[in-house]
Amino acid sequence: MADALRCPVELTDSQALVRDSVGEICAAFDDAYWRGKDRRGEYPAEFVDALAEHGWMGILLPEAYGGAGMGTEETVVMMEEIAASGGGFAAAQAVHGGVYNSVPVVEYADEATKEELLPGVAAGDVSIQAFGLTEPNAGSESTAIETFAERDGEEYVVNGGKIWTSRVDHSDYLLLVARTTPREAVEKRTRGISMFLVDLERARERGELEMEPIPKTASRAVGAFQLWFDDMRLPADSLLGEEGKGFYQVLDGLNEERLVIAAECIGLGEAALGRGVVYAREREVFGRPIGRNQAIQHPLAEAYMQLHAAKQLTYDAASRAGDAPRERVGVLANTAKYLAAEAAFEAADAAVQTHGGFGVAREYDVERYFREARLTRLVPITQQLALNYVAERELGLPRSY
Repeated sequence: MADALRCPVELTDSQALVRDSVGEICAAFDDAYWRGKDRRGEYPAEFVDALAEHGWMGILLPEAYGGAGMGTEETVVMMEEIAASGGGFAAAQAVHGGVYNSVPVVEYADEATKEELLPGVAAGDVSIQAFGLTEPNAGSESTAIETFAERDGEEYVVNGGKIWTSRVDHSDYLLLVARTTPREAVEKRTRGISMFLVDLERARERGELEMEPIPKTASRAVGAFQLWFDDMRLPADSLLGEEGKGFYQVLDGLNEERLVIAAECIGLGEAALGRGVVYAREREVFGRPIGRNQAIQHPLAEAYMQLHAAKQLTYDAASRAGDAPRERVGVLANTAKYLAAEAAFEAADAAVQTHGGFGVAREYDVERYFREARLTRLVPITQQLALNYVAERELGLPRSY
């Protein structure tokens, strides 16, 4: 297991319980396990199953449906612990969708759907791992999506495509965001978008869904796919919430989810930093540990400071997410994601540099952390979009896009 260097932060009793319980599960999956999953591009099913068996896939689900009934404060701890354990960002992302994609079902599905699916999600028997939003011609401009769902009696007929949709190969259901009213026919570009719950097995068996993996270099253990929908027919009750209000439904839990992603970045940075520090203590050149040299010390110390600051902000924001005004939480969430991703990258870069030539050797793992740390600057939003948000909402500057 990675020698993660954990930045101290005060935990509540429930947070400490999550840390200890999840950490015990993670301890069973060593560095060789994660190294192999990355090399083969293989989903860590055994790890996800272990978490599910202990109920952690239902951390956000209400107890009435078999969940743990916890919130953002506990989820940031869970995801940081997973990433810091040595699994890195890939390990956290293998679980992230299954945890968060069930939230819209809780909020917007009818009671019959919730009773049918959510206990299975909490028990790990049903997975809602995939979320289809991004499209080739839309990118970060989510309101420009072209996938269209047209009402036809008691069904919707869906045509279009998605890209960078993760975990489709290990998911029973897909949360699909599609237009139900053309963009040119709505007063605001955020209207006319709806959210659907798609039975993936049904769609594939009927030949209405095609999918192709996207070869990539980071987080290889979690596959990403391009999807094509060809007259995919969905029962009318597949609609989640109100037709045309799907964009606002997507935004509902966005801030809390962004805080959790910040925690995943922090865990990744702690894993990388720990490796760098251990190597600096043990590696001897010219008759002394390389960690005695300030050229090695300073980048590691700076990375620690950045991680510590980002972690403190993230945990503080998580504790206020349920009470503070939405706009304020949005500023904190985007700030946390930005700072955590930058800190993770700097920590991984310092770890690679500390290892010298071995920094790119697979057996030392820091090259894997570096690849993943670079990815965190792009997903789920780019650093530039986080800066745009803060500039507009906190500094009162004109909207730039």
